[in-house]
Amino acid sequence: MGRIAKAFGIRGEVIVDALSNRPGRFAAGAVLLAGSTELVVTRAHLHGQRWIVAFSGVGTRREAEELRGQVLKAEAQPTKRGELWVHEMVGSSVFDAAGARLGEVTAVEANPASDLLVLDSGGLIPLTFVLESAAGRIVVDPPPGLLEL
Repeated sequence: MGRIAKAFGIRGEVIVDALSNRPGRFAAGAVLLAGSTELVVTRAHLHGQRWIVAFSGVGTRREAEELRGQVLKAEAQPTKRGELWVHEMVGSSVFDAAGARLGEVTAVEANPASDLLVLDSGGLIPLTFVLESAAGRIVVDPPPGLLEL
């Protein structure tokens, strides 16, 4: 649901690049996972496009720096039908409707028209072409020629 970009200030706060569109994920008391370490949010606020977050037990810049680069995950939340989660898509194999493997998702890039699946092959596929998504597997139906550019 996010990645710790770097330490912020001298009181143990960090800057988080959020992948979740649910601001409640950073509410005081929320429990996030950085690997096997549980981090409890004590305070957070949006600063531009990023979050500045303080965690219980992280009180110095040195402690915050040790968290740099950590991927944050939250407990599973109930999802609505058709809802896609970035953290679930990254690392998934992508197949076309005929079953041909197109590559692996390395990132999801924000785009005004439709967010884009970034494939390890360099291909970009708008999320509007996703037919189905399951654990580790995404099926897409891109228009002819999209991946030939």
